Amino acid sequence: MKNLEMFCTSMEPKHYEFIKKAGYVPCALGEKDFQKGWLRDNTDINISNKNKNYAELTFHYWFWKNYLSKCDSKWIGFCHYRKFWTQETHKSSEINIDNLSSIILKEVPKEFETHDVILGEPFYVNQRKIMKFLKKGLRIILEKPSRLFNSDERTIKFHFDLMHGRNNLKKAIEFLDNENREDFYNYVNTKVYFHPFNMYMCKSKKMINDYYQALFMWLEKCETFFSQKNLKGYDLIRIYAFLAERFTSYWFTKNAKFKTMNISFYDIRNDLI
Repeated sequence: MKNLEMFCTSMEPKHYEFIKKAGYVPCALGEKDFQKGWLRDNTDINISNKNKNYAELTFHYWFWKNYLSKCDSKWIGFCHYRKFWTQETHKSSEINIDNLSSIILKEVPKEFETHDVILGEPFYVNQRKIMKFLKKGLRIILEKPSRLFNSDERTIKFHFDLMHGRNNLKKAIEFLDNENREDFYNYVNTKVYFHPFNMYMCKSKKMINDYYQALFMWLEKCETFFSQKNLKGYDLIRIYAFLAERFTSYWFTKNAKFKTMNISFYDIRNDLI
């Protein structure tokens, strides 16, 4: 018996056969005509109407409210139709639809058993090309030019300001509960990397429940602020998913014994459309 139940989200009904043959659970986002066999984020207790801003988090909410208690596998994990867990590092050019299924993770290796959570390899926000920083936020750079020369000053908070709106992260953190507010603020102001994509694997249902409780309570409070803003463009429309991405990294590294694993990119829409 496999020790891992992997939930793979997609917006395309034609992805069902690939996901199913890979041994994963097909999880549908959006309003297309999905066949029987998909888990749908718009059934039972759900927030699917928020998918435009929450992205894959609408499935995470559905999973938390309707399915978590039913899981009986040792490990529970999540991936996307274009991001998959792999033990080895693979360039996108090395992956195709024919070898993808043999590359992606099917079971959690024994060396991870002493840990509670598996997160993606760190994404270093301070290692982008200087010209990209200048193009995205010249004004922010000019306020503190030393950021151009000291990569340790290019923190998660700095990167979020550039990519998703100046001080939006700081404002969102004000809505956090007392237990996490100060710690998360320190995290984003000192760390120069995070574990991306709202992807994780965990072997504790209690830990998953506690994580979702903290996350969705916070995001709901954030709506009182961001719902009044004009969220346009990819970097702002999905603001709650981007906030969650940083919070997920912070919460699990604070509360769990974690280990990292590679995440490989291959968009199965290239072949299955």
